[in-house]
Amino acid sequence: MTKVKSKSANEPTPMMAQYLAIKETAPDALLFYRMGDFYELFFDDAVIAAGALDIALTKRGQHAGEAIPMCGVPFHAYENYLAKLIRAGHKVAICEQMESPEEAKKRGSKSVVKREIVRTVTPGTIVEDSLLDSRSNNFLAALAIFRDGAEAAMAWVDVSTGEISVRETNIDRIAADLAAIAPKELVLPDLKDDNPWRELIMGRDVTLSPQAPHYFDSAAGQRRILETYEVASLDGFGEFTRPECGALGALLGYVALTQAGRIPALNPPRRAASNEAMIIDAATRVSLELLQTQSGVRKGSLLWAVDRTITGAGARLLAARLSAPLTNLDEISARHDAVSFFESARDLGDKVRGLLKETPDAARALSRLGALRGGPRDLAAIRDALLKAREIAKVISSGANGNTLPQELQNGVIALEDARGSGFSQLITTLREALSNELPMLARDGGFIAKGFDPGLDSVRMLRDESRRVIAGLEANYRELAGVKALKVRHNNVLGYFVETPPTQGDKLMSAPLNETFIHRQTLVSAVRFSTKELAELDAKITRARDEAQARELELFDSLCGAVLERRGEISAVAAALAEIDVAVSGATLALEFDYTRPVIDDSLAFEIKGGRHPVVERSIDGGFIANDCVLGNGGDARLWLVTGPNMAGKSTFLRQNALIAILAQAGLYVPAARAHIGVVDRVFSRVGASDDLAGGRSTFMVEMVETAAILNQATSHSLVVLDEIGRGTSTFDGMSIAWAAVEHLHDTNRCRGLFATHYHELTALSEKLHRLDNVSMKVREWKGDVVFLHEVGTGPADRSYGVAVARLAGLPPSAVKRAEVILKMLEDRRQEGGSVSDLPLFAAVAEPAENEISGNDPLTDALDALDPDNMSPKDALDALYRLKSILDGV
Repeated sequence: MTKVKSKSANEPTPMMAQYLAIKETAPDALLFYRMGDFYELFFDDAVIAAGALDIALTKRGQHAGEAIPMCGVPFHAYENYLAKLIRAGHKVAICEQMESPEEAKKRGSKSVVKREIVRTVTPGTIVEDSLLDSRSNNFLAALAIFRDGAEAAMAWVDVSTGEISVRETNIDRIAADLAAIAPKELVLPDLKDDNPWRELIMGRDVTLSPQAPHYFDSAAGQRRILETYEVASLDGFGEFTRPECGALGALLGYVALTQAGRIPALNPPRRAASNEAMIIDAATRVSLELLQTQSGVRKGSLLWAVDRTITGAGARLLAARLSAPLTNLDEISARHDAVSFFESARDLGDKVRGLLKETPDAARALSRLGALRGGPRDLAAIRDALLKAREIAKVISSGANGNTLPQELQNGVIALEDARGSGFSQLITTLREALSNELPMLARDGGFIAKGFDPGLDSVRMLRDESRRVIAGLEANYRELAGVKALKVRHNNVLGYFVETPPTQGDKLMSAPLNETFIHRQTLVSAVRFSTKELAELDAKITRARDEAQARELELFDSLCGAVLERRGEISAVAAALAEIDVAVSGATLALEFDYTRPVIDDSLAFEIKGGRHPVVERSIDGGFIANDCVLGNGGDARLWLVTGPNMAGKSTFLRQNALIAILAQAGLYVPAARAHIGVVDRVFSRVGASDDLAGGRSTFMVEMVETAAILNQATSHSLVVLDEIGRGTSTFDGMSIAWAAVEHLHDTNRCRGLFATHYHELTALSEKLHRLDNVSMKVREWKGDVVFLHEVGTGPADRSYGVAVARLAGLPPSAVKRAEVILKMLEDRRQEGGSVSDLPLFAAVAEPAENEISGNDPLTDALDALDPDNMSPKDALDALYRLKSILDGV
């Protein structure tokens, strides 16, 4: 007798062996391993996922003598769980069953179903609408560094829309570039701890995906670009440098890797010149709250205040423009012209906005179809977007009334109608005829091809869809033949279609001559079941028809996707044009709603704002906003304003609003002002408000000094600088010295346009020797001991800071306020006498008799505290009044 060799306890089961082999190919991702209706996770992946998703962690079998941790998520609702894991910074590899269990059994009863990773979902490669913010881009970026950092480039792509760009960068501007693009994921070389690039990249809110150095090879990158776009030369895209080829190649390679080779529809790469956009560093973006507030929310940001877009694509484009304002005069003017067109034709703008509301997001639908992740609804989105594009083009063209459209709108209308190509009529007609009214999310669910579009599909559907009528007819025939009124035809997955009778009638069907028709299959307590030759044949036909119908629909779906993707370039142009039109018409809506004006932009050094307003504060307050002028660099006038005045008077608002006006103007929007003339600003710097970096070992004062150093080292004569309270984080003389030196450096070396707010009133004397420096101040008015803030900017310096008055308004105890007033008077007297602040006996002053009312030993206060008015007679009250008067006279 042959002894059967027992299986080792350490030897994994066939299924677990398959799992471990697949897991080795995705070691840095959580593996969603498809098992029927669930995605299951094992080992450490299960522990991590269970904790992140707050789901039960169980065990399944053993491996190497230990129980295997396991958790799972339902396949039909996996996207909700996937979203949580991606937001937590994890990557997830989706491993699907590539065949049915029945197909696997054909290879042997113990064969394991074939499985493969069909994609790896990372923060930068999401395409599902349910995981994306429709109004924000989701960028994946790649950074290539050459010659030990002497050369570098960054490429970035939104996989969900197909936008892809590249530009050279360097160690001085990489932080600003990352802040401008705000990628969700960054592919980069594996940097050593002492690499200077590492400090500039680490600690940001971005998932890092380090890759081996060869990933960024420029020659390999060039080959990758050619293969991806199926071209023989890069000449059609422009000239790319070695670092740019390396960055693009790494980016495309990572997309191909995560999408399992199914690269989505990508636009041709756009080379962004390093000087085409205003540079705004990370600190300035935080200070000015361009796209989100410092607390990380959209409401309260510049984008929130000016966004009137209708579509998700328009909102994404507006955010991109605010994030990277232009420096090219012609391009800025073209954007202003488009806004002006709709501003002068309000009814036309309203019609366009109405059509845009009904326009789907064609860019994201096209990207999903290109990555083979789309469904019938994406085809419908393309169809409907093209239909609305045609209508919008007609409305805009007719609204011009024979006048020449602005260039940006001309280009948009041409793209919407595909006027340079064959048009979209045939594609629209095909999609209209092919798609039914009710569409499933996934193609495999079927039922999305309209009746009459494909005769072959209609014929197989007829048998499938009319099976109930056929079954009902057979059921009636069998009842009559058997003489059993309770006979029914039923179906299950084991027997298929079968005849069922009550137990009392079973013997009748099993007896001659009925047993020639009815074949006994199963006897239960409650019923007896039979099959028939007709039912078996019908079951096979229905199953075959269902499979044929599904297969045919999938064939037609692939054909329709192919027809769409053949026109991906033109459809991408339509999506881009719709976004540009949305931004233009929303800019006009904003201007009309809030009385914004078109700025004059030129290459001078002017900065003249008349009646300027803060776009966010204006929307956030009840009542009118106090507008203010700001004139810098007009001919021979001052380029630098020293702004003094009390806190709460509006200094920070005034500083920020002028920086925001410059950004809005160069982004191509109108500005909140009565009039604006701005010479192109190459960089905006803003240091307003205090912050620290405790995790990085930097105090508030150190952060302030680092940011100030960046401004003084990088600002040019074409820059705009707004600085507030430099030097306040250290001793008085240290701080004043730093602020003094900073003002001189901005004036003499940087020669930039700027606003410098300070409480060091001694600095106002600098205007006597710095001829491009003027003093302005925030106006206040005193009324019966209180301070009224007028929020107006006036000429000349402030006489004092009114800090004690602000302290009173803030609710400091009256005794503390009184003490502060006494100390302030002592300091001012000492300064007038020429004494040193350090000579003041501040602490000794607390004990002086003259200060008893401040220190708390006040006889009058003690006497008042001792009174009990509720229990006093009139005479007692009169006596108490005399006592109080005598104490007061004594004082």
